[in-house]
Amino acid sequence: MPNAYQLSIDYLVKEAQEASRLGIPAVILFGLPKKKDARGSEAYAPTGIIQQAVKAVKDRLPELVVITDVCLCEYTSHGHCGVVKEGRVLNDPTLELLAREAVSHAKAGADLVAPSDMMDGRVKAIRAALDQEGFEMTPILSYAAKYASAFYGPFREAAGSSPPIGDRKSYQMDPPNVREALREVALDIEEGADIVMVKPALSYLDVIHRIRNAFNVPVAAYQVSGEYAMIKAAARLKWLDEDRVVIETLTSIKRAGADLILTYFAKDAARLLQS
Repeated sequence: MPNAYQLSIDYLVKEAQEASRLGIPAVILFGLPKKKDARGSEAYAPTGIIQQAVKAVKDRLPELVVITDVCLCEYTSHGHCGVVKEGRVLNDPTLELLAREAVSHAKAGADLVAPSDMMDGRVKAIRAALDQEGFEMTPILSYAAKYASAFYGPFREAAGSSPPIGDRKSYQMDPPNVREALREVALDIEEGADIVMVKPALSYLDVIHRIRNAFNVPVAAYQVSGEYAMIKAAARLKWLDEDRVVIETLTSIKRAGADLILTYFAKDAARLLQS
């Protein structure tokens, strides 16, 4: 994608510094390990890429909020978000690994952990593990309503996380279903989620709005890679005014009820707002 790169840790720190100078209050980190295996062991390794990255950013920018993605898909050889056995993604065995990953991020200095796997019960498992390890004050930003969307394509290509066998429809949400989103959010809040997120954003503004009206917790929305790439591609062909569309789409997400927005346009939007 234009202006989107895989970064080594030294370049990540420079990127974080620039974001901080622009007034962006937080970053979210996704890791690409040197090696992948069936259980995604690099996700919870003490010296894993995210664990190293968190320490590096917090050492240089202690005031910047660092959020970490908690999932196995970037680290597994099969590309799924959990443990796979005989072609099936196993929910309960995955929870232990996700909890270990979240704790390892907290130990490295992460300010928030953000489980994006959509396994049932993972917020409860992560909350219990964090509390047991003395991280009672580490909040959980849960991908509570994550849809099985076609808009994730560019990210999955960059991360090499598209499953060669099967898909994620068995554990991510069906796009036409909004009532399930409300149930998922309610369950995650009951299990200890501090912030709930809708992903993607633009095709699910109604879901954001329904969740905002139904629950008294902060609501986040993720403007994902496909949404970013779509706007960039149209702007490159001079079919639309990129700057205006960036602000208009982000405004629509805010208007729908999002308290926080995760977007690949963060730096662009910050510059536009400043000007």
